[in-house]
Amino acid sequence: MTNETAADLLLQDVPFRSSIMQIRPEWIDYNGHLNMAYYNVMFDHAIDELWARIGIGPNYMKARGGSTFAAECHVRYLREIHLGDPVQVSILLVDADDKRMHTFEELRHATEGWLSATSENMSLHVDMAARRTAPFPDDIRARIVALREAHARCPRPEGLGRRIGMPARRGA
Repeated sequence: MTNETAADLLLQDVPFRSSIMQIRPEWIDYNGHLNMAYYNVMFDHAIDELWARIGIGPNYMKARGGSTFAAECHVRYLREIHLGDPVQVSILLVDADDKRMHTFEELRHATEGWLSATSENMSLHVDMAARRTAPFPDDIRARIVALREAHARCPRPEGLGRRIGMPARRGA
């Protein structure tokens, strides 16, 4: 971490925005659009960028023996993405506690701005030696709290907390 405070570092983008990514040829399926698995790849790359900014990326795992695991994920596919499309993921930290972070991510066309997909996730902090959930260290927890407070001022996105279910039948 540099001399920047956690708040300075984390408040530069609210919500956080990933690097722009390009859709690769090997990610296109026989339907001519992005295969569903690669939406998760892009969401995961974006989370890795945010985690590195918080201080819980690969270096954290090597130096301090902690990491995060995905516990739950809900992806909505809203509009097709095609080969060569530039995309960017925004990430909102919805909530967090001593061991968990709840995020909501939006994948958008990077130049046209339309929404392609969302992903709502619960991530767990894990002590890699014990392979069990563990509280975040105090310095990391302070960064997460600063991020959560900054993101609390953002409007809640459409689809947050949505559950999967069949639509109500009329006249049944």
